Amino acid sequence: MNLQSNDFELFGVPERFAQDRAALDQRWKDLQREAHPDRFAAQGGAAQRVAMQWSVRINEAYQRLKDPLRRAAYLCELRGAPIEAENNTAMPAAFLMQQMEWREALDDATSAAALNGLDAEVRAARAQAIEACRRLLDDEQQFAAAAQQVRALMFIARFERDIESRLDQLGQ
Repeated sequence: MNLQSNDFELFGVPERFAQDRAALDQRWKDLQREAHPDRFAAQGGAAQRVAMQWSVRINEAYQRLKDPLRRAAYLCELRGAPIEAENNTAMPAAFLMQQMEWREALDDATSAAALNGLDAEVRAARAQAIEACRRLLDDEQQFAAAAQQVRALMFIARFERDIESRLDQLGQ
């Protein structure tokens, strides 16, 4: 293993958005077993510290690879299309209108049923956005467009948390 390897190389999986989650999970377990500091106890403290670094690196890579949003952002970065969410908030007008409509619906929602309906709509939009990321990254290799789609997914994820928060406030 090489600490300089990207996450995909470290896990021995193709550099693509579409990933088999069960295979990622199994590979994470295998890598953790290989790098576990207890395996290096007889080799002394220095070997255990290196093993701990590996363990941390493996966990960081796993967290990125298992999450579709983080994986898409990572792929965009690897392909020279940084997300730059702090600096680049430009979005298509249709997406901005959708966001405004969702915000109004969230503000107007007074029941769990209304919030659950909105949540279902947003989850469907999230699934469509994830599929768009897959297509842009894996099929079309349109990395700048994928980066914009990732920024849209970031908005959607934040809005999903806002819905969750409102549901919590209602005691649901």
